[in-house]
Amino acid sequence: MSSHSVHLRNVAIIAHVDHGKTTLVDQLLYQSGMFRSEQLDKLAGGQHGLIMDSNDLERERGITILSKNCAVVYHPEGVTEGGIDGHGGVRINVIDTPGHADFGGEVERVLRMADGCLLVVDAYEGPMPQTRFVLGKAIEAGLEPVVVINKCDRPDGEPERVINEVFDLLVDLGADDHALDFPIVYASAKNGWAVRDLDNMPADGKGDMRAVFEAILEHVPPATGDPDAGLQMLVTSLAYSEYVGRIGIGRVFSGTVKSG
Repeated sequence: MSSHSVHLRNVAIIAHVDHGKTTLVDQLLYQSGMFRSEQLDKLAGGQHGLIMDSNDLERERGITILSKNCAVVYHPEGVTEGGIDGHGGVRINVIDTPGHADFGGEVERVLRMADGCLLVVDAYEGPMPQTRFVLGKAIEAGLEPVVVINKCDRPDGEPERVINEVFDLLVDLGADDHALDFPIVYASAKNGWAVRDLDNMPADGKGDMRAVFEAILEHVPPATGDPDAGLQMLVTSLAYSEYVGRIGIGRVFSGTVKSG
C-alpha cells in the first residue's frame, strides 16, 4: 500500500539561463540555516555562491548542464515538534534541471525524481525558449508549477505582464486547469527576499525566502511510497566522490536504503 511521507517534498527547478535559479537555491540553503555564506562559497569552488553550478564549464558559461541535487530542511513557523528531525522540519529535496534543449535526456531523467516544480522567471524578460522546453517536459510528466517571478527588484521589471506570458505558455503546452491556477511568488533571490503579494514587496530590500518554502509545502504533493515493501529505486545519474567512492543518485519508490 502506498503511503505519503508528509515531511518530504521533491521539487525540480526550471529556468532560462541567468534568470536566477542557482542564486535562489543558494538562498534557500543559506536561509534554512544549513550553511553559512562562506561555506557556500567554499562548496562552489571559491566562486561566490552558485553552489549548484559546481562544474568548471558551468561556471565558465554561466549555465547548468548536469543536474545537481541538494536537500533543505525547513521549519515552518510555529511548528516545533514532529517532522523529519523531531523539531517540525520538512525535508525539501531540490533538483536542478539543465536549462537547454541539447540536454533533453538529462531533463527527462531528473524530472522523474520530482513531484512538482519551481518555475523561475525573470521579472522583465519573461519565459524564454529554454524555459518552454523544460517546462513542457514537466507538464508531460504531470508536474504542476509554482511560479517564482525573480528579479522583482529590477526597475524595469513588469511582473504582471510576465505572469500573463507564463499563463499563455502553459496554455500552449496543454496544461490542465489545475496547473493553470498556479501559485505565484515574487522574489529577489540576489537580495534574499520573497513575498506572495506584490503589495508586500520590502521597501528597504530586506526580507526572507519564507514565501518560497511555504509555497512548496502548500502546492508540491508529499512523496509517496511504501517503506515496508521491496526496494524499488530509479537511478538517474552516477557520480564519484574521492571521499565515499561511487555514488548512485535517484529516487526510492518503495523500500528503504540504509548505509552499510
